[in-house]
Order: sequence, then C-alpha cells, then structure tokens
Amino acid sequence: MQSEPNLKNADLMKRRAAAVARGVGQSHEVFIARGENAEIWDVEGRRYIDFAGGIAVLNTGHCHPDVIAAVKAQLDLYTHTCFQVVAYEPYVALAERINALAPGNFAKKTLFLSTGAEAIENAVKIARAYTKRTAIIAFTSGYHGRTLLTLGLTGKVAPYKTGFGPFPAEIFHAQFPNALHGVSVDDSIASVESIFKNDVEANRVAAIIVEPVQGEGGFNVAPAQFLQRLRKLCDEHGIVFIADEIQTGAGRTGTWFAVEQSEVAPDLITMAKSMAGGYPISAVVGRAEIMDAPAPGGLGGTYAGSPLACAAALAVLDVFESEKLLERSRVLGARIIASLKAMAAKHRSIVEVRGLGAMVAMELCTNGDPNKPDADMTKRLVAEATRRGLILLSCGTYGNVIRILVPLTASDAIVDEGLAIVAAALAAVDAR
Repeated sequence: MQSEPNLKNADLMKRRAAAVARGVGQSHEVFIARGENAEIWDVEGRRYIDFAGGIAVLNTGHCHPDVIAAVKAQLDLYTHTCFQVVAYEPYVALAERINALAPGNFAKKTLFLSTGAEAIENAVKIARAYTKRTAIIAFTSGYHGRTLLTLGLTGKVAPYKTGFGPFPAEIFHAQFPNALHGVSVDDSIASVESIFKNDVEANRVAAIIVEPVQGEGGFNVAPAQFLQRLRKLCDEHGIVFIADEIQTGAGRTGTWFAVEQSEVAPDLITMAKSMAGGYPISAVVGRAEIMDAPAPGGLGGTYAGSPLACAAALAVLDVFESEKLLERSRVLGARIIASLKAMAAKHRSIVEVRGLGAMVAMELCTNGDPNKPDADMTKRLVAEATRRGLILLSCGTYGNVIRILVPLTASDAIVDEGLAIVAAALAAVDAR
C-alpha cells in the first residue's frame, strides 16, 4: 500500500497531544490509513496484523464486504429518524433475530441503544422497574463501562475509577471465582451470601450482573457451576440475573452468547461491540415481562438503534451463518490456545493460558509465581509486538494479561503469522 502523503505517526501524535483530551488513552502510537479483515496499514504504509479487533468489535473483520454493502444500501434510503419518532423495519427485524438467538424457553423482547455502557445502564433501569428494588451486586475485576453508574459496577479502580467518585449507592461487589488465585466457586457464592448478611437484604437486591468471561478483568472464564448457582440464588430471592455479554457476545466464544455454554438462561443479556461489525449499536434482550416493566417513554435515546447500525448488524448475522463463524470461533480458539501453551512450555513467565472459543488470553507473572503479576513485562511484550508488526492488547486487574481478539474471519496463515510474532516478541522480552 502507498503511504498517505505528508502524514507521519509521530507528527500525528503531536497533533493529538495538542488537540485531544489527555484522559483518552492510546495503546499504540499508530494511526490507521486502511483496514482489511485482520490487517491494517498505517499512514506511513506499514502493515500490521490486528489481534485486537477494536477491542472485540471486529469479529467479522475490518470492512467486511457484506457489511459495507448493507450500510451503503441503507445510506441511500435514510440515515436517521430517531426510532421513537418515526420507526423503521430494520430495527424490528434485528430485534426479532436477537430474540430468537437469546437462550431461554420464554418470550423475549429487545431494546437497542448506542454503546455498551448504555446497555448496562438500561438493564439496571429495567431490573429496578420490574422488581421495585434498588441494590445491585456485581463482581471483583468486572468491567461494565465508563459512565458513573457503570463505573460503580466496575470492579477495577485504575485507570477507570480513579478521580471520578463518588459513585452511585447500593452497589456491592462479590468475589469472582478464579482458581489460579485461590478463589473457588464456593468462595464466590459465599461472598454473595455474605453481602445478603452484612450489607443489604436479599429482598432489596434488584439484580446480579456478571460477565460470563471477564473482559478487562483478564479473560477469566466463569465456571458453568458458578453461573448455575447464581441462577438458583436469583430464583430463590426474586433477583434479576443480568449477563453482561458486551465483549463475549456476537459469537466471540463459539456460541452467539457465552452464557449458552453453561446452560443458563439469564433474565436480561446486554451486548454491543461486535454485533454490527464496527458500527455503534448495543442491545438489551430478555424476558418479555421484565423488558416491558418500564412505561412507554422510559427507554430510548436519540441515536439508539441507528438505521445504519441495524443494517450492519443484520448483515453480521448473515455473515455468521454463511461463513459458519461460530464453528470457526471454536476451531480458531483451539489453534490459538495450542500455540500459547507451546510458548508456556518454554517460558515460566506464562502462568496460565485460558479462554472460551476465540476469546483467549495468557497471564504473565515473575518466575512463574501467580502472586507476582508482571505488568512491566506485559507492557514490553505489547511494545515489542507492535515493533514487529502485530497489534496486541493487555488487560487484567494487574495489567499482566495478554488478550487475543483476532477477527474470526482471519485466515489460518494470518493467525499463525501473528502467533509467530507473539512467540518472537516473548522470547525477546523474556531474555532481558
């Protein structure tokens, strides 16, 4: 690819520093000029393999032709009405398809919004309207968004919550199970029950919200038994069970919703990120009687369920079917896990390789000690991978987890090339 004239990453970084708020982070000092499937080219013409996927947004890759075609067709018809003013069929068609995909043998309804945080906020509103209760239980290391309510739900302080309090009241955090760090399913359930005893009575809890696989928290997979026991607790106390599938949803884990693999049907599910292949849309889907609890006018948003995003999301669903991407996610995940485990056999710094479907991560610690998270090495690995032409992301409560979110449409050759860069970068930084 030819370089963009007169544009350099370093010059653009200077302009960015002068014009953009400091609080907007940036993982790589790279400016994209073009993207195609699992590859991007920067403004200087350099190629990178993309293992970040816009933070789980590009399951169907950069600029999938079917998604682009659907958006272009919609552009010629109308781009905005506000669904609450003048409705349009693609919104309804998408709701029908999402309702059919959501687990549970009961009637469902769907609400569309613009961002993941909006979806979480509205799920809480719906749960409170339905139960006439106020308290919410979330989990340590969870991430639910950047608004004040969703930051209150988030179980990680730096960098998300630092300096932004106070947060909304009546939010409580239980322990998320993590066998590597000594937290069992029994421990986690006991911590929920401890909240009932010490902080808020169960009959004042509107909802329990949990990620089936924690995203920013480090790709910690919730054991099926844990989700099943949470479902039972919610049933016993009349609590709404909310599954936050913002990062896991849209097929990343090998099923459309990750929670399906635990055979649990949540009352409400939130999703966003990859459901429209890069166009901003989010959703809350759930039991019809719960979704209908707010009065007309109580839900919505000016741009919520944009016609362009609805068209894109419908195309993404078609691509998943035509290209068998759920099966691809499972196969791809197995390939990535096998490669990372081979690296772990050579590097004590990798204490665990984990994931569900193609949502895969490895945790790095000093001298193989899970109690000594190595955030510094993780940063150096990300930087070295970038230098070698691979876009990687870190995550985790201690910033010591490398996560892989390569588009599901990536070829084996591209994935293997990217994994080879991970191996070479790891060897380089582990030798220092």
